[in-house]
Amino acid sequence: MTAQTKKRGAAENGDGGTGLGLAAFIANNEDLGPIVRHAFESGKPEALLHSLRNIVKMKEVEIEEICRLHYEEFILAVDELRGVLVDADELKGTLADENLRLQEVASALLLKLDELLELYSVNRSVGEALATLKICLRVTSLCKICNRDIAEAKLHSALKTLELIEKDYLQNIPLKLLKKVIQKQIPIVKLYIEKKVCGEFNEWLVYIRRIGKEIGQTAIGQASLARQKDEGMCARQREAEECSSVGFDEHAYTLDVENMDEEAMLEFDLAPVYRAHHIHIGLGLREKFREYYFNNRLMQLNLDLQISTSQPFLESHQPFLAQIAGFFIIEDRVLRTADGLLSESQVETMWETAISKVTSILEQQFSLMDTANHLINVKGYISLLGTTMKKYGYQATLLVEILGKNRDKYLELLISDCRKKIKDVLSKDSYERMVIKKKNEYDMNVAALQLEPIDVVPDLPYVAPFSCSVPSTCRIVRSFIEDLVRYLSYGSSMNFYDVVKSYLDKFLIEILNDGFLNLIHGGSLEFQQMVQIAGNIAVLERSCDMFLRHAAQLCGVPRHLLEKPHSGLTAKAVLKATQNAAYNGLITLVNSKVDEFMLQLTSINWTVEEAPEHANDYMNEVIIYLHEVVSSGQQIVPMDALYKLVSGALSHIADSIITVLLSDRVKRFNANAVAGIDIDLKMLEGFADNTYHSTGLSDLRKETSFKDCLAETRQLVNLLLSNQPESFMNPVTRETNYGSLDPKKVAIICDKFKDAPDSLFGSLSSRATVQSARKKSLDVLKRRLKDFS
Repeated sequence: MTAQTKKRGAAENGDGGTGLGLAAFIANNEDLGPIVRHAFESGKPEALLHSLRNIVKMKEVEIEEICRLHYEEFILAVDELRGVLVDADELKGTLADENLRLQEVASALLLKLDELLELYSVNRSVGEALATLKICLRVTSLCKICNRDIAEAKLHSALKTLELIEKDYLQNIPLKLLKKVIQKQIPIVKLYIEKKVCGEFNEWLVYIRRIGKEIGQTAIGQASLARQKDEGMCARQREAEECSSVGFDEHAYTLDVENMDEEAMLEFDLAPVYRAHHIHIGLGLREKFREYYFNNRLMQLNLDLQISTSQPFLESHQPFLAQIAGFFIIEDRVLRTADGLLSESQVETMWETAISKVTSILEQQFSLMDTANHLINVKGYISLLGTTMKKYGYQATLLVEILGKNRDKYLELLISDCRKKIKDVLSKDSYERMVIKKKNEYDMNVAALQLEPIDVVPDLPYVAPFSCSVPSTCRIVRSFIEDLVRYLSYGSSMNFYDVVKSYLDKFLIEILNDGFLNLIHGGSLEFQQMVQIAGNIAVLERSCDMFLRHAAQLCGVPRHLLEKPHSGLTAKAVLKATQNAAYNGLITLVNSKVDEFMLQLTSINWTVEEAPEHANDYMNEVIIYLHEVVSSGQQIVPMDALYKLVSGALSHIADSIITVLLSDRVKRFNANAVAGIDIDLKMLEGFADNTYHSTGLSDLRKETSFKDCLAETRQLVNLLLSNQPESFMNPVTRETNYGSLDPKKVAIICDKFKDAPDSLFGSLSSRATVQSARKKSLDVLKRRLKDFS
């Protein structure tokens, strides 16, 4: 194609630029989509089509040009291809000839190969048959061994053989019929083994229940022998300790080998249990057998826990308790030796079931018993049962508790009798100091009861610091100790001192101490009687050590053990607290009596026109009564208690005066009334100061003297009579002179305080005159107290 032709084509297109651009895109293998989209969007698709046709024509011209240039080369290539075709036909004929010759040679070899393959097949079949026969022979041999073991009752060995067949051979048996038969027989044989061993175990259950009582009786008998040895050893030890105060006896501690017989080992057969357990483990039924064992033994235990109704409990209690002991001795052995057949929780569950049932039965039987001797017999065997069970690791706390309840029942009549005696003694006492005129009376009521620290008989007649109820109470307590020791020492261990001490504490606290508390809180005692009761309690509180020594002597406890810390009676502290309650009762009585006198305070004239010259009548009565209190209390009441008694009364009087001034019963009062209170207060302060020093209470060196108990009332009176009451608002002055006063109380009282006589002329004259400086100062104090509040 010439240049002129190209130019002409472009001119024909009418859009030479577009055609060249489109040709460039096609030459570069670029996407024509945007150009086509643009042509249709601009509404000129014809121009695009025209350009495409021109490009096609241009390409056809180029193809013609290329064919014209390479025509000779095409001709040469076709000639070469014709030569190759001829060579290929010759090669094909050669290959066909060779194939025919190869087939003729291989025909004979194929026949030989078929014969060889058939021989290999026969050989494989023979090998498989031999392997099958070998496996079948081994399996049948094991089955024969299993049958023989079962016949000889070698169940564990038979089970192992079954496991071997099942694990190593069953899946490999090639004969389906034999495999099916063995698969069917294995569960049957296992079931037979299980039934066989369960039958033996059931026979053992019958056997072991039958000998359980004998096992328990033997074990309890051993515990009884051991207890007797311990009692003898303790008795010899106490005897040696008593002798050591004189000198060491080389024969005091000797080893008695004559009676040292070893405890007979409790023998019973557990082989069926071990065997059944191991076989069930082999059968994969371990949990089933554990449950079966537990349920059967629990059933036997429930049967053992049923008491006989055909004979009295006193006759049947020993076989009954021995059966329980034997049962748990067996279970303890099984727990320790049967390789997990029983768990500790299961044994504990059975023990809790048994102990709960036993305690319930014992409680019921004890409630029906009315003879102390019966209680002692049963108690002794229960105690031996508890000792035996502790030896095998069982908790016997509930048995100990039931014994405690048994003691309570046995001692019920004794305690009831002693309570009646104590109540009778306390109610008949006049609570006046006991006067002893004869020596034999002193020996019987003082020396024999160790109520005085010295053995020398004082001059007669002797005025004791206690009333007649104290010797009677001491004799009742000593009698109680002797009866208690007599009961506990019969058929019991020698170590019962702690029990005696506990019951003695209980007696002193719940009977004697409560008797005193009932008297103290009864509200029917006079002051002198309350003082004597406090003195009696003090004497009995000191006698607690004597009671304890008496109990220790009867129990065979060395005296030096009583000197250890915390070895005393709790009742001593309780009686001390009751003594303090008596002192508090004295304070209450005194304050109550003082309140009767202080009631007169509300009836005085609080707006009197003239200042009184003497103390009010109520204060004279208060002072007289306080003198009586100090005189009576000084003889018996300790100094500390007397101090609390008097200081409490004085503080109560001071509080009563403040309370009256704060109450609505006093609407208004004046300076003359305050002057009267000042006279009363000075009189009371004189009593307080004189009593504090004359009685020796000042030697106690308390931080607060009797006069200090009146400080609040004294500071209030001084403030109301002061010429400058507003100085109360000065912090330094208030701290120095009015430190005990409460500003709120002062504000209320000052509002009621009117520093002028309550008369018509007095009030008129006061309106006409200029307010005094004192009144101004008081008004300032009132205003500042309101602001302060």
